[in-house]
Amino acid sequence: MNYLKKTIIFLFVVLFCFLIVIYMKNKEEKMANKEGDKIVIGFAMDTLVHERWLRDRDIFTAVAKELGAEVIIQTANSDSKEQEKQVKYLLDNDIDILVLVPHDAEYAERMVREAKSRGVKVIAYDRLVKNANVDLYISFDNVKVGELMGKAIIEAKPEGNYILLNGSKSDNNSFLLNEGYYKVLEPMINNKKINIIGETWVKDWLYENAFQFTNDILAENIQVDGIIAANDTLAAAAVNALSEKRLAGKVAVVAQDADLDACQRVVEGTQLATVYKPIDILVKTAVQYAIDMAKGKEIQTDETIYDGKYEVPYYKIEPVLVTKENMMDTVIADNFHSLEDVYMNVPKFLWPNKEK
Repeated sequence: MNYLKKTIIFLFVVLFCFLIVIYMKNKEEKMANKEGDKIVIGFAMDTLVHERWLRDRDIFTAVAKELGAEVIIQTANSDSKEQEKQVKYLLDNDIDILVLVPHDAEYAERMVREAKSRGVKVIAYDRLVKNANVDLYISFDNVKVGELMGKAIIEAKPEGNYILLNGSKSDNNSFLLNEGYYKVLEPMINNKKINIIGETWVKDWLYENAFQFTNDILAENIQVDGIIAANDTLAAAAVNALSEKRLAGKVAVVAQDADLDACQRVVEGTQLATVYKPIDILVKTAVQYAIDMAKGKEIQTDETIYDGKYEVPYYKIEPVLVTKENMMDTVIADNFHSLEDVYMNVPKFLWPNKEK
């Protein structure tokens, strides 16, 4: 009986060792094959309503193709539940890595959890996912973006009444931008040089909501000296509301994204400044990280960011303030927009010399 028992145990151990060997061999073969296979990146986007996201999508697809990767793109149209369905669709299609632009920073945690449960790593692209411990967060220094906006408007209008059009509360970047410009504004508010006469958080970054809020304040015939808009779409709403009161160009308006229409407003004089965030750097870095991570390579970043629960790797890109004075040296020099497009509404004899 003891002999039989020992024999069974021995056979079990042999079988277990055999299975381990098979498993390791299959794993090695799978990793080896992955090196030669085309990497499939799932790109879950929030929206394409704003100009900058169309640019992200197009450059991302082109760069991935250049590097031999395939991209499956899904766009949620600012709907968290739809985005969750789309992430599951991407995972069901055996993507190698998920690049996520969350609509809602907190709701998206469950999408990250689902991806990780399937062994798929996650890059939070431009917007952080809260409490999720993503494998990488890649974005611009959004606090600095806010600081640049705050400094620009104070330099132009060091005293007076300001309106603040914050971004959507579902987007963590909105709070980082707000933190940035308040760092600059608070001393001026405390010494009574600046008065915030209106502040709102614009749900889903909607143009019409920003327009209505600005228009309602202007209807009270209160003097407005400056408007900080959290992106160029909200700035467009503010400028159009000002235009209806014949105030465009008289009120300093700052924003971010360097959308084409915003750059046109800057050179035309109805928007003071926009913050340029070189999208091509963001995209190229994100795609390269995605491919490397999908192949199992270790990633390293110089910084981390706290997501509310975890410190996650953070690749940070520097933004640049763009005004009429440096438009040629920034946006146009980088071919982000062409001279002809930016200055299309300006008489040609006033165009800057392209050769300079």
